Amino acid sequence: MLDIVSLQATLGVDFRDLSLLQQALVHRSYLNENPDLPLTSNERLEFLGDAVLGFVVAEEIYQRFPDLSEGELTKFRSALVRGETLGRIALSLNLGEYLYLGRGEEESGGRHRKRNLACTLEAIIGAVLIDQGLDAAKSFILGILGSELERAIEDKLAADYKSRLQEIIQSERKMTPVYRTVEEVGPDHAKVFTVEVLAGGSILGQGRGPSKRAAEMEAAREALESLSGK
Repeated sequence: MLDIVSLQATLGVDFRDLSLLQQALVHRSYLNENPDLPLTSNERLEFLGDAVLGFVVAEEIYQRFPDLSEGELTKFRSALVRGETLGRIALSLNLGEYLYLGRGEEESGGRHRKRNLACTLEAIIGAVLIDQGLDAAKSFILGILGSELERAIEDKLAADYKSRLQEIIQSERKMTPVYRTVEEVGPDHAKVFTVEVLAGGSILGQGRGPSKRAAEMEAAREALESLSGK
């Protein structure tokens, strides 16, 4: 288990009360095997962190997407706060190496279990809230969710552009647009894709982006602009 003082640098948070961060890392199994230690499990902090995480994400997508319905906002939020997403973020932060685990939980792979990692991340959010307030907790959440949020936004925009284009092409031409990757350049960590969207063999638009999805989104957007005469 690593020193939690070093974890602060990884998180980008300088705790006033370091015991809150320590508590956020204590799994119940550790206390079951060490009942005499003056520690508390992270479950209450997890409860608090879960609540503030949901609020911050809901507020962010509410403000960024004024046209989304309540149902669409709910789906968007769920994708960002689900255990799989949080576990992936926690894994990237190496949180498992800082956990206080009981021997049984440790031996069964608990240090790398996504549920444990997700719950720990929520507990840390709760600890930040208590230690530094809502504004700091909000900044922390949006910071760690940054790439996930942008990916979700990209997916949403891509789906919107592609859906609108498909509706138009199916209505006017009785066919479905096809996306074709025509170029892929650059190293693995910085690839650029070029995609064309076609209908009946005719190129409707072309787009470039750091992923095929992003390039498809740009191609669909260009096609929509062309069809509308912009």
